[in-house]
Amino acid sequence: MKRFLTIIIFAAYSQTVVAQFELLGTADYMPSGCIMLTPNERYAEGIAYSTSKLDLRGYFEIEFDIYLGDKDELGADGIAFVIHDDPREFRAFGTVGEGIGYGRFNPNFVSGNFIAPSVAVEFDTYQNEFQNDPFRDNVAFLENGSSYHTEYWNNEDQNFNLEDDQMHNFRFSWNPETYEIIVRLDNTVVYQGNKNIVEDIFNGNTEVIWGFTASTGNKYNLQYFCFRRIAYQPEPTISSEQLATEFTED
Repeated sequence: MKRFLTIIIFAAYSQTVVAQFELLGTADYMPSGCIMLTPNERYAEGIAYSTSKLDLRGYFEIEFDIYLGDKDELGADGIAFVIHDDPREFRAFGTVGEGIGYGRFNPNFVSGNFIAPSVAVEFDTYQNEFQNDPFRDNVAFLENGSSYHTEYWNNEDQNFNLEDDQMHNFRFSWNPETYEIIVRLDNTVVYQGNKNIVEDIFNGNTEVIWGFTASTGNKYNLQYFCFRRIAYQPEPTISSEQLATEFTED
């Protein structure tokens, strides 16, 4: 009698990448190695883009710590993590204040500066009626340079506060096979959705720019981020077909 034993080998691996950034506006390196986006000043706008583009053909998870200040009622406006293919490339920027350096002031009037095509995760610390903001701080998933959103996460907590003088861990992952995007804040899933961003947002382009934008208005906060890692799981170098070994036994 013959017996067949199949051994399945998956040729997947993880590759960690170190990032360097190009800085615009008030963005600047801090002694800690973190990057300040806005100082504790009114009407500031800071942007930091990685000099290495993201490859959307492979799964990746990207991780940061973010700091959004220590002033609550007197603080504003927030930080946005942005992935974009704007023709201005590493010089792309959006509107100051409620645009958080990413979006535009009025969602119904396409004018001024905004970053598109793009997707973004907004950490919003000030209520702006034009953007449909809730009463408290919130996290929202945005597209194509609009800061207006109808869905958001604040843990259904009317006292939710990101301006608590604490670092918050932020992770963003993309799966090109399922088109799944997952955003985690302090190990809690705050956004999960499926969208083919390569085709629906970036018109088939798989190499895109990523980084952070931030701004303040009449109210303000020190805001910065600390890069932790990007872990890629690219297409395997060995064939994706299963490797089988056959054993024969009489």
